[in-house]
Amino acid sequence: MTTAKARHAFALRLAAGIAGYCAFINLYSPQSILPLLSEEFGASAAGISTIITVSTLAVALTAPFTGTVADVLGRKRVIVVAMFVLVIPTVMVGLSTSLSAIIFWRAVQGLVLPPIFAVMVAYIGDELPQREATTVAGIYSSGSSLGGFSGRLFVGLLADLVNWRAGFMALAGIAFTGAIIVAFLLPHERKFVRSEGLASSGKQMLAHLRNRQLIATYAVGFGVLFNFITTFTYVSFYLAAPPFSLSASWLGALFVVYLTGSLLTPWTGWAVARFGRRRFTVRVIAVWVIGIALTLVPSLPLIIAGLAICAGCGLICQAVSTAYVTVTAKAGRSSAVGLYVTSFYVGGSFGAALGGLAWNYGGWPACVALVAAMLAIMSTIVIFAWTRRAPASTEVPAVEPP
Repeated sequence: MTTAKARHAFALRLAAGIAGYCAFINLYSPQSILPLLSEEFGASAAGISTIITVSTLAVALTAPFTGTVADVLGRKRVIVVAMFVLVIPTVMVGLSTSLSAIIFWRAVQGLVLPPIFAVMVAYIGDELPQREATTVAGIYSSGSSLGGFSGRLFVGLLADLVNWRAGFMALAGIAFTGAIIVAFLLPHERKFVRSEGLASSGKQMLAHLRNRQLIATYAVGFGVLFNFITTFTYVSFYLAAPPFSLSASWLGALFVVYLTGSLLTPWTGWAVARFGRRRFTVRVIAVWVIGIALTLVPSLPLIIAGLAICAGCGLICQAVSTAYVTVTAKAGRSSAVGLYVTSFYVGGSFGAALGGLAWNYGGWPACVALVAAMLAIMSTIVIFAWTRRAPASTEVPAVEPP
């Protein structure tokens, strides 16, 4: 590889990792301070969880269309502009003096995020050869996972050291710095072909919604984020209360369990080829049930182990189902994945809302029962709706970490 090509490859990889990091450092960052915000604003657990719900719902609404918009305007342009715009609602969350203001600016954050992460995945897939694209997608996914963990950790840590507002200001600073770096490092598209527009994309989406395999896979994606949001939103309230009484810093540190998924997902393609997609996914869901059940044991080490199992199994299911979408959709893969992303984030919104009802009804045990019920539904869908002999793709595309 020549020196120029090596610099180009390094710049692209670094830009992809930073873009993923900056997007997901923001999306779930309030989870570690929800108990603190609940006390400050006098809101119930279900009420304060709206901070999470509104962002995931906003992502769900815009995700299917951002790829099409980028195909018209240009991908680098959309990514960079969105990264700079993201700074504004992040700062405004930190300046908000009411819960309604926080909810509004969190919604704006959700609207701005798909133009970063969804378009970056499309950029990687179109601009690079398959082997290199897989490598860069892995770097993007690692950056996304690290960002998801860092956002919760930084906000929780700064909430204890200074105040929670300082945490969001720090995230805004990181996002602004990342936007500058990506603007300079991300190469301009070389294979950009202007799209036919929204009409063509709409026709493809309607065709996807008539495909039973895709509908079943969208349902599994719905369940994945439903369970993640239910688990990792309301376990914060459980662990912030006696007998654990964990501070915001420790609640943020708990999200290190997400990194187990980053270690396991590279093996997903091999496992699908070895055991078969349906059989492997059902086994992963069974282990997931064990993980969520462990959180009922009144022992912090076992609860952390259970959460690590939940995180690993959830990210594996996400990787398998996303890959299955790309295998099943014979045409219009971008719109097919866009619909999956929408279903995924709608599931997260429902998880926050129904999880709040479960928490109000029966505390953490009720939340665990809700997750177990959704896992049973997911397993049933995989067993009866996924085809027995689906082509096994060993390529696992970049996926959004919960």
